[in-house]
Amino acid sequence: MGQDVKSDIEIAQASSMVKVKELVSDLRLKEDEWEPYGHYKAKLSLSVMDRLKDEPDGKVILVTAINPTPAGEGKSTVTVGLGQALNKINKKTMIALREPSLGPTMGIKGGAAGGGYSQVVPMEDINLHFTGDIHAITTAHNALAAMLDNHVHRGNELNIDVRRVVWKRVLDMNDRALRQVVVGLGGPLQGVPRESGFDITVASEIMAILCLATSLKDLKERLAKIVVAYTEKDEPVTAKDLKAEGALTLLLKDAMKPNLVQTLENTPALIHGGPFANIAHGCNSVIATKMASKLGDYVVTEAGFGADLGAEKFLDIKTRAGDIDPSLVVIVATIRALKMHGGVPKDNLKEENVEALKKGLANLKKHVETIRSFGLPHVVAINRFIHDTDTEIDTLKSWCEEQGINVELADVWAKGGEGGIALAERVVKEIDEGEKNFTHMYELNTSIEEKVESIAKKVYGAKGVEFSPQARKQMKIYEDNGWGKYPVCMAKTQYSLSDDPKKLGRPEDFVISVRELKPSVGAGFIVALTGNVMTMPGLPKEPAAVKMDVDESGKALGLF
Repeated sequence: MGQDVKSDIEIAQASSMVKVKELVSDLRLKEDEWEPYGHYKAKLSLSVMDRLKDEPDGKVILVTAINPTPAGEGKSTVTVGLGQALNKINKKTMIALREPSLGPTMGIKGGAAGGGYSQVVPMEDINLHFTGDIHAITTAHNALAAMLDNHVHRGNELNIDVRRVVWKRVLDMNDRALRQVVVGLGGPLQGVPRESGFDITVASEIMAILCLATSLKDLKERLAKIVVAYTEKDEPVTAKDLKAEGALTLLLKDAMKPNLVQTLENTPALIHGGPFANIAHGCNSVIATKMASKLGDYVVTEAGFGADLGAEKFLDIKTRAGDIDPSLVVIVATIRALKMHGGVPKDNLKEENVEALKKGLANLKKHVETIRSFGLPHVVAINRFIHDTDTEIDTLKSWCEEQGINVELADVWAKGGEGGIALAERVVKEIDEGEKNFTHMYELNTSIEEKVESIAKKVYGAKGVEFSPQARKQMKIYEDNGWGKYPVCMAKTQYSLSDDPKKLGRPEDFVISVRELKPSVGAGFIVALTGNVMTMPGLPKEPAAVKMDVDESGKALGLF
C-alpha cells in the first residue's frame, strides 16, 4: 500500500477547487462583504458580523486530542474530515482553523493544512505566506519594539529601566541563534545598548490579541494595554504610554479580517490566526469562529495539541473572550500515540502492539475525564493511520464502549468526508441528546495561584504546584496592578500531562513547577511558564525545508 500513497501536496494539487466567488455566493455574502486574494482566497469584512448579529449561532464543535507524538495526531485532518462529513449528511457546516506558522512548516511538521483527502486548499498558499496576516503581526510587534527603543534613545521621558524591558522582537521562523541578542551596539548614534531576544511571531502577544479581539475597537483597546517595560520605580509602561496603539491597529486592520478558503470537497473554511498552544492559547480567532457560527449551522474548530493545553485554553480563555457556548468536544486518539504512551519508542510505532496500546489508554482516559469535568458532551474519534491493525482498532473501540465513552472510527485521511460520516452522525446525535452543563475550570475572581493550581490538579492530575521565588514575587506585583482577575494561560510541554516531556501515559504523584509569569494584559491573560518551553524554537538536524523546492512553472514541491 505504501507505494500507492500520494503525498498531501500531490493530492492537493490534483484537486478541483471552486473559484472563491462561488464559495461566497453559497454563503449568501454580499458583494461588499468580501474581497478576493487571487482566485481561491478571500478576506471577509467585519461588517458581516454587524449584519448577522441577531442571527442565531450555529453549534460549535471543538476538536482536541490526547497528548501527541512529535509528528502530531491529525487534529486538523479530523477537523476538516468531520466538516466535510457533516456537509455530506446535509448539515450546513463551516470549518474554522488556525493559520500555520512558517517556523514549524520549515522545521519538523512540514505543512499544517490537514492531510490526505481531508485538507484545506490551496495548501501551498496556506502553508507559506497566505494573505500576509502573520507578516502584519510581525511588523506590528516590531514597530512597537522600535518605538520603545526610540523613546529610550530620545531622552527616555517615561523613565524606562532598560534592564526591565520585556517586549522582545519577533520573527516567524525557528531560529535559535536569535533567542538572546544585544541591541543598540555601535555608539551613541545607534541607540542604548541592552540585552534582548526574539520570540517566534506566533508567540507574540499581538497574535493572541488578534485572536481574542471582537472588533477593531476592541483590538485597539487591547493593543493599548500591552506592557512593554517597567520604570525604575517598577511601574508598568504600556503601548498607550508610547502612543503606539493607533499605528499598530492600522497595521493590523486587514489582518483582522478572516480568510475564506475551501476543503478538497469544497466545504468553506475560515483560517485565521495561529497562536501556539504550548506557549499561547492555541486557537484560531474569536472573529472567525463567531463568523463561521453565523454563516453555518455547525462549526468545526480545533485547539492545539492535547486537551490539557488547547482545549483547556479554548474553554477557559476563548469562550470567555468571545462569549462562545461550545456544544461538543471531539477527542482525537491515534493507535500510534497510545502505543507511545504505553512505552513503545517512536521508531517502532508502526508495529502491532496491543499490550502497549492498552497501557497507553490511561492517557486517553484522563483527557476524557477533563472534558467531562467541563460538563460537555464528547466523542472519541479514532484517526486511522495506514499501519493500524484491525485488532488494535477493535481493542480501542471495545475499551471505549466498556468505559461508556462514545467512540467512532474516522477514516478521513484516506476517504475524506465519506470516511467521517459515522463520526458526523454520532456528533449530531450527541449534540441533540447528550447531557450538557458547560462550566469553566475556575472562577475569574480567584487568585492567580488558585487558578494555576486548579488547572494543574484538575486537568494535568498533578498533586501540587511549586512556584519559584521569582514567580511568587511576580504574582504579588500582578495582583497589586489589578491583573489578578485574568485567566491563566499555561506554557507547558505538549508531550506529557506533566511539565516533563519524558513522563508519558498518565503520570502520577508529580508537581508542576512554575518558573516565571508574564502578563499579557492586552490579550487578557497571565502566562505561567513551566518546564523548558521555548518561545523561540530551533530547527531540527534535517529541517523539512531541505526537501522543499519549486519547479519551472512555479509549482511547489516537497511541502509535506
